[in-house]
Amino acid sequence: MDLISNLALGFGVALSPLTLFLAVVGCFLGTIIGALPGLGPSNGVAILIPITFTLGLDATAALVLLTSVYYGAMYGGRISSILLNIPGDEPAMMTTLDGYPMAKNGRAGDALVISGVASFVGALLATLALALVAPYLARIAYKFGPAEYFALYALAFATLGGMASNNQAKAALASFIGLAIALIGLDNNSGFTRFTGGNLHLADGVDFLVAIVGLFAVSEVFVFIETHGKSSAVGVTLGKVTVPWKELWETRWTMLRSSGVGFVAGVLPGAGASLGSFMTYMMEKGIAGEKAGFGTGVAKGVAAPEAGNNAAAGGALVPMLTLGVPGSGTTAVLLAVLMTLNITPGPTLFADRPDVVWGLIASLLLANFVLLAMNVPMVKVFVKILMVPPAILLPAVTMISFVGIYSLSGSYFDLVLMILFGIMGYAFRKMDIPTVPVILGILLGYQMENNLRHAMTLSGGEWTYLFSSPIAAGLWIAAILGFFAPIFLRRFLKKPQLVED
Repeated sequence: MDLISNLALGFGVALSPLTLFLAVVGCFLGTIIGALPGLGPSNGVAILIPITFTLGLDATAALVLLTSVYYGAMYGGRISSILLNIPGDEPAMMTTLDGYPMAKNGRAGDALVISGVASFVGALLATLALALVAPYLARIAYKFGPAEYFALYALAFATLGGMASNNQAKAALASFIGLAIALIGLDNNSGFTRFTGGNLHLADGVDFLVAIVGLFAVSEVFVFIETHGKSSAVGVTLGKVTVPWKELWETRWTMLRSSGVGFVAGVLPGAGASLGSFMTYMMEKGIAGEKAGFGTGVAKGVAAPEAGNNAAAGGALVPMLTLGVPGSGTTAVLLAVLMTLNITPGPTLFADRPDVVWGLIASLLLANFVLLAMNVPMVKVFVKILMVPPAILLPAVTMISFVGIYSLSGSYFDLVLMILFGIMGYAFRKMDIPTVPVILGILLGYQMENNLRHAMTLSGGEWTYLFSSPIAAGLWIAAILGFFAPIFLRRFLKKPQLVED
């Protein structure tokens, strides 16, 4: 009965005209962002953050808009994967293996419809699972003390950083850089400034929104300037779009299995949609056997990764809402939004702000139906977006970033800092250093430091207290395994070689 009453509360929020409008707009913009190669959900959400504050949206409205963009980008990533053989984002990478061959065989429309329905099934089931699982996980989180939270933050750094990079040393370096940036500003205990270099603008620390927009959005502008100097073009012509009912029926169990596996992958901090799509594709390939022809353009090879990565996107919201620890790079950006709005994600969020949590869940349930309606009959509209010249796209992204950040603080220093973070993000991408751990360090560094100090105060300086409880010990073991496991799994997780014309 609690679930029904909570969902009733959520739909009361979600069905308001403003919330419905924001959900539809977010779905549309997210699909466009996902369809554009290279942008992805993290960059898309980061670009739109300043707009939410410029419009003066409250916590629920802002979160609904940005999570709808998140879900929409996960849907949209399949479009360029199927038509251009270029993944819109990393989770859509596995879709290219069968989606592009289907398109080359003259079945681009079928591939887009199957992938759209699979995305809908995965995202819808994950959102329902979020509503069922999150409240119970929030109750478990009440047992967490400072030692457990410190271990949990270490787990987030180890797993999210480990999965985000091909080099564990680079992931660790990025984490330490983020933690170092988080130390800039006033020390809570002494009241003295740290690492500001005498600059008064840094006395309050580095605004993580400035860092996020710089590292994601501004660095993307630099990358586009370098790699997309010419107008893009669709690689495969999209013919008539029809609904392949027979293949949708044949892939029903594939979608259901992949949704379950993808959701579990999303709940695990750091695993995320990339691992979800990989695991589901390999699982279905193993179940079907070699004779099924995976890699040559089969429907199950499109349905499995799309259901898996969209389910993982919903699963990644679970640790963010219940523990305050992001499950993916995009949820790290969403976490920053909540913190900026003075909302602390964690177990108390469900009791203190049920309107935010359940309004979000109900809005996402509605958003999935909106996305299904958009991504099947309107797919030709989104395909045309692939033809937008970077000469138009780049100035728009730049303008949104600068105007949005300046509207938040009115400080020219933040604009300079954002550009510096953009240069830093561009340099990191050239050196294959992941930027997500940097964001995590800036976001969680303050809380991580406070929990460490609290733990040391409670234990009288005894460091073994950090490992004293079964929960803390289990989290430390998981962190160690999460950091080193990718080293041994790298050959399985590496990007597949894509087929060229």
